[in-house]
Amino acid sequence: MDREALRMVCSPQFWRMAVVWTLSLLHSYLLVFLRGRVAATPRRRRPRPGGGRRPICVVTGATSGLGRAAAAALAREGYHVVLAGRSTQLLFETVQDIRRQQPDAHLETFQLNLASYKSIKKFGTSLKQWIQETSSEPAIQLLVNSAGILAKSHRVTEDRLDEMIQTNYIGPFILTNILLPLLKNSSVPSRVVNLTSFTHRCVSGIDVSEDALRGMKFGQCSAGENYPLACTYEYTKLCLLMFSYELHRQVHMSSGVSVIAADPGVVETKIMRELPECVSWFAFLVLRFLKLLQEPDTGVGAVLDAALAPPEESGKYFFGGKGRTIGSSRLSYDTEVAKKLWAESSAVFKELLLREGDFRDS
Repeated sequence: MDREALRMVCSPQFWRMAVVWTLSLLHSYLLVFLRGRVAATPRRRRPRPGGGRRPICVVTGATSGLGRAAAAALAREGYHVVLAGRSTQLLFETVQDIRRQQPDAHLETFQLNLASYKSIKKFGTSLKQWIQETSSEPAIQLLVNSAGILAKSHRVTEDRLDEMIQTNYIGPFILTNILLPLLKNSSVPSRVVNLTSFTHRCVSGIDVSEDALRGMKFGQCSAGENYPLACTYEYTKLCLLMFSYELHRQVHMSSGVSVIAADPGVVETKIMRELPECVSWFAFLVLRFLKLLQEPDTGVGAVLDAALAPPEESGKYFFGGKGRTIGSSRLSYDTEVAKKLWAESSAVFKELLLREGDFRDS
């Protein structure tokens, strides 16, 4: 074991992930057990075309892990899938892999970095232009926010935000708001699916001030030594979950847009790629021994359940596939905190709009 790995194993953040995260995962499965029922066949509805064409689905983080699995699965379900990711090379390779399995898949790719407002804005503009050129209806039917990272150090983006907070929460918040008019324009019911995590249960209290959302409290952290990577990841997943519930309350009854949170459980992805290899290897080994680890093609079940569920399922928390829904943490249902989170997130968004000279309403 090298020095970096030893330092990680001796850190409180490692033991938080090893112990507290595992207990949170087991708590989620306990809730499934206590409900006393598991849907043998998930309630899924095949997407219906709007305007005589295939429905359009946008998947972020589409070049690896659950995003990649979701893109392939949704293409199989009949969507015209827009794959969004940071690397054009990986996007190309992903499309080639999907088409080897599905020669008739309808796919489109766009570069998108959720840790950059400029990139999100450019993506939104390019997507709208592509839709205008290829479709009679200026709309999309599904947005799957599946991109996410587990950063081992505090890194400040060009927007002066903590990279993990921006990638996992602020970026999806901005992207969803930018694409919301396209979702509302759909002639058939449309949906937002946000990929959250059981780790949100580890958060007992939450600071949703603008400074907290920017990651200001990490400004004094040195290169990874004091950065609370586990706590920050939990924080972003709780924020994304509370955003999902608040968006549901704001748009579901007034439009045809439904909003669902999806939690696959533990899936063997590259989310831990920044951690020492021996640490992530051992973590997956233990989880596999406990039969808690899933491959992406299996873990994507929760995402598909959320994406294809009937509209009346809006506002629910899908966990672990097989059509299962459970309750999330008590804190996640705090509507007053959720409203404040929305307001503070909007303030960050508006500041980025002004900084870029874009004075449109957010």
